Amino acid sequence: MMSAAFQSEQRASMTISSEELRYVMRSWSTGVSLVSSHHDGLRHGMTVSAFTSVSLEPPLVLISLERITRTRRLVDASGHFAVSILAADQRELSDRFAGRIPDDGDRFEGIATRDTPSGCPVPHDSLAFLDCQVTTTYEGGTHTIFLGEVLAAEVLRQAPPLLYFNQDYRSLLDPEGEPPRR
Repeated sequence: MMSAAFQSEQRASMTISSEELRYVMRSWSTGVSLVSSHHDGLRHGMTVSAFTSVSLEPPLVLISLERITRTRRLVDASGHFAVSILAADQRELSDRFAGRIPDDGDRFEGIATRDTPSGCPVPHDSLAFLDCQVTTTYEGGTHTIFLGEVLAAEVLRQAPPLLYFNQDYRSLLDPEGEPPRR
């Protein structure tokens, strides 16, 4: 029988490096979204690919935000967040919220926005948005995972989505060259 210390040491030696994980994850394609929040007169947002639907009943989604970010602090303080799903023609917007404007700047300045029912700002020309209330928070390594109940959601326009794969943006078109439809 192996000792608990040996088993723990064996598991630790099986862990891959952050660079290995980053390299492997470049094989995973994702949609690109913007997570935003507000609190005490401050608003902020950041580009996020760690977003997924969790449940239809009740309607739940999950986001994962790096702990050191301003957006994470606002989500934690307000208990609300919005997810804006970006279109293929919104690469510049994605770059802006990915850090071209520093974390302490107003990334929404000069962008036409609307507020969700909970008050979170969303770009008016996103594909869609989901307005969420935080129900559960998990700490996971360098990130905080927020589970949110969807309070409101709306499709704002029909267009191809913005995708991210192997360190670059991509877009998706059906064989006819048109965006997917309902």
